[in-house]
Amino acid sequence: MKKELTGALVWAGVMLVVAFGATQAHRLGYIDHDAVQRLAIVPIGLWMVWYGNRIPKMTFARNSQVRRIQMVSAWSQVLSGLAFAGLWAFAPIPVAMRAGVVAVAAGIAVTFGYCLSQPCKAKAS
Repeated sequence: MKKELTGALVWAGVMLVVAFGATQAHRLGYIDHDAVQRLAIVPIGLWMVWYGNRIPKMTFARNSQVRRIQMVSAWSQVLSGLAFAGLWAFAPIPVAMRAGVVAVAAGIAVTFGYCLSQPCKAKAS
């Protein structure tokens, strides 16, 4: 638990430092407003990638069906996070806004859809 909390606090610190640094650079005239937006939002996509990579490592599931669900969830979060970060890093801002939301929603939909497609193994009493 301590390792997870430490990782979360490090990510929170990185996001705050990057956003604060970008804001200060903008105030000093080094970067424009679009760069501030990009620098503040790209770490959110990278955070999603990091957490997606942690999903299979957090708990060991004895059930193979649960492990498959964890892997699909992890992959969908990693790929949607990479798409989100890449869009915000390189695409025009209006495109990044729309397509970034679509990428994250698609990752959630893939996970949700895969979970719903799995047969229920619970026995009725």
